[in-house]
Amino acid sequence: MVERRNLIDGLKATPSPIDPNQEKSFVYSNKAVEPPPPSPAAINRIPISTRLREDFAKSLKRASLERQLKNIEPNTLQDILEEALEPWLKANGYSS
Repeated sequence: MVERRNLIDGLKATPSPIDPNQEKSFVYSNKAVEPPPPSPAAINRIPISTRLREDFAKSLKRASLERQLKNIEPNTLQDILEEALEPWLKANGYSS
């Protein structure tokens, strides 16, 4: 078993300190993190809450998951709902 030593002895045995310039260049690297470019059709979205029939909710979730696995668009609940609502809103004169 290794002989234990006290903290002071352990600190004395540490290697020399790291060069401050090298430390700063590592921590504050010059790699600028750029935000992703905005999508061409940037749409403002607001949260909305509603309740659906249980069978609709299950079917919607199943459709979303299957479409995600097959990599078919639209595949998110939000996108599927928007695509389904748009024709109704247009047909009833609520959207242009």
